[in-house]
Amino acid sequence: MSINVFVLGHDEHNQQVLEAMPSAEHCVFHPLLTFEEIWGEEISFGDVLTSAQRQLDSFDGSIDAIVGFWDFPVSSLLPLLRSRYGLPTASLEEVVMCEHKYWSRRLQRQVIDEVVPPFALVDPASDDPPDDVRFPMWIKPVKSFGSVLAFGVADPEAYRAALAEIRDGIGWVGKPFDALLEHVDLPPEIQAAGGQTCLAEEALFGQQLTVEGYRYNGDVVIYGVIDSINYDNSPSFLRYQYPSSLPEAVVDRLAELSRRIVSAIGLEGMTFNIEYFWDPGTDAIGLLEINPRHSQSHAELFADVDGMPNHEAMLRLALGQDPALPHRKGRYGAAAKWYLRRFDDGVIRRVPTHEEVAAVQHIVPGTTIELTVADGDRLSELQHQDAYSYMLANVYIGGADESDVSSKYEQVLAALQFDIADVT
Repeated sequence: MSINVFVLGHDEHNQQVLEAMPSAEHCVFHPLLTFEEIWGEEISFGDVLTSAQRQLDSFDGSIDAIVGFWDFPVSSLLPLLRSRYGLPTASLEEVVMCEHKYWSRRLQRQVIDEVVPPFALVDPASDDPPDDVRFPMWIKPVKSFGSVLAFGVADPEAYRAALAEIRDGIGWVGKPFDALLEHVDLPPEIQAAGGQTCLAEEALFGQQLTVEGYRYNGDVVIYGVIDSINYDNSPSFLRYQYPSSLPEAVVDRLAELSRRIVSAIGLEGMTFNIEYFWDPGTDAIGLLEINPRHSQSHAELFADVDGMPNHEAMLRLALGQDPALPHRKGRYGAAAKWYLRRFDDGVIRRVPTHEEVAAVQHIVPGTTIELTVADGDRLSELQHQDAYSYMLANVYIGGADESDVSSKYEQVLAALQFDIADVT
């Protein structure tokens, strides 16, 4: 008998990853709204929830699992939908406790204060920096994703300029996030903060990384640590790389910190990823944020190195099964997701053709290329961009080791031909 699995925020790339998994043999994956139907010029939390419920209600068959691997609103819709259809789920409160950056920081301070930087809630209408947070700092909405409207600032002038940009764009996520908060019994201080305020926090330094894991039958399991490497002199990501190059003792400390905070939150039957910084000079660890989901950006990295994508953990948990993921059983010793970016505005005159992309993937084995722009795009008008750069393509590469992966990426860069007109 087929197992009906509904994928909230469906996209073709992840559909291919899902269908190749061992647990997918008896599964039928049904798109439950596409990525484009959920994210657009506006996000309507109520409309998306209603549309998803309408589609599920009209389905003539069993609803065996509902899964998703994207940030808000997908991550927050999952517990609402799973509860409605009698499926196992963590509570909505536990998920929002992670999603709301101010609420999350307050909880972190109670449980693992030693890795939490000074922070403060900020009214975006005020231009005055908080007294108890020192520069350099980051200022960001209490809910954002993909580093959208997150600014690193070094002085009051930059702080005020960042807030001006945040005020112009905070409603895109803030308004639907406020709609979500209406479904949660909030503590008074979080109720007062709402979804359209900001968090200021002192900057963390060192090597950035992500811990991925899940909770099953009360046990918090860590299955991988990924390095996040930026472009030189930029906060924009150049690549995610697995396995991590961190010393084993540091990995052990990160795992223990992650177990402590996830145990305090709950998240039973959920995957998670937690972003940290480790400063090799001082050996200090700082926690950046907690996400109540695994990272779909890491799926092919785990498949290449461990032999199974992290989507497998998500699916098995949704079906009430122990994930029990393999370790170092993949085809490659190392893997990375590279972000091909441009740092100046421009208009796309030409992107590589499907045939050209296929040829590069054939010539450079272990490579998957996903273009994120199209002919005619004005880079500064694209959505879902960080504050410092514009995405052109995602490039997934598996290789023997870090050096081999980097060498393959240089081959891909040389072969992919974009024509971009400068904008003055």
